Amino acid sequence: MKKLHTVLAVAITAAFLLAACGAGGAAGGDLLSQIKSRGYLLVSTDPNYSPQSFLNTEGKRPSDTKCPSDALTTAEMQGFDVDVATEVGKSLGVETCFATPDWALITAGNWANKWDVSIGSMTIYKSRQKVLDFSVAYYYTPAVVAVKSDSPYTSLADLAGKPICAGSSTTYEDWINGKSDIPAEDMYVQPPAGVTDVPLDTDQECAQALAAGRTDFAAYATSQTVVNANIAAGLPVRQLGTTIYVERLAAAFDKASSSDTTSLRAEVDKLFTAMHADGRLTTLSNKWFQADLTQTPTH
Repeated sequence: MKKLHTVLAVAITAAFLLAACGAGGAAGGDLLSQIKSRGYLLVSTDPNYSPQSFLNTEGKRPSDTKCPSDALTTAEMQGFDVDVATEVGKSLGVETCFATPDWALITAGNWANKWDVSIGSMTIYKSRQKVLDFSVAYYYTPAVVAVKSDSPYTSLADLAGKPICAGSSTTYEDWINGKSDIPAEDMYVQPPAGVTDVPLDTDQECAQALAAGRTDFAAYATSQTVVNANIAAGLPVRQLGTTIYVERLAAAFDKASSSDTTSLRAEVDKLFTAMHADGRLTTLSNKWFQADLTQTPTH
């Protein structure tokens, strides 16, 4: 999945990545204890992935925030993932703050303690588990392919031999390239024969470029939630065909963290399990997606 940075987001990200002080603070010790001691949780997420996470252009940064100057506050972000991350902060008794590094940096691991956790609709994925630990899934989304509204394509098979856009380092890009390691039970459709990949920084950028008239790719692969949001925003696009696979989305933790993440992961697992049970995740899903995407999918 990921982001088309606005000028503001780029500036924030650049400043954040250059900052000398990382989220983890001093090396070693327990990350959860450090978070509680400093009073804030630093979450990496996407500033342009509506409705999961996006900038609140009307939000004003609180004067009393504990968030670092190069991070965003809950007043400056909104969306499903933002609300979920905010619930995590509340459960820990700390303020939630947001970093917006490039998606490829997040999925690569080795975060150098620059943020504590990713709560950004990341798919639990075998190749990522080499460098990241995952929480239990907090929701599930269908992955789909979309085309321009006036395109001649009527089925996924019509895209055989065509270029398809996807965000770099996403599961969608791997699907196009025939390299997906999505579990077999979650994989519904293989890519059409002979398709090629046109990678952009984010799948949102694919959607916006296609809508703007870019012609070097015929379609884009992304989450169904993104396509629905694109349509709601007035982009001239439509979903093509059915679900290609299901994404099991979770919080991610850096295995290379210099501080122990075990207790933090346990707290997040405990919270997500409770939010599934008491309906809080369902409520948030209905708020942002107008559908309950928190139930384990069946096929």
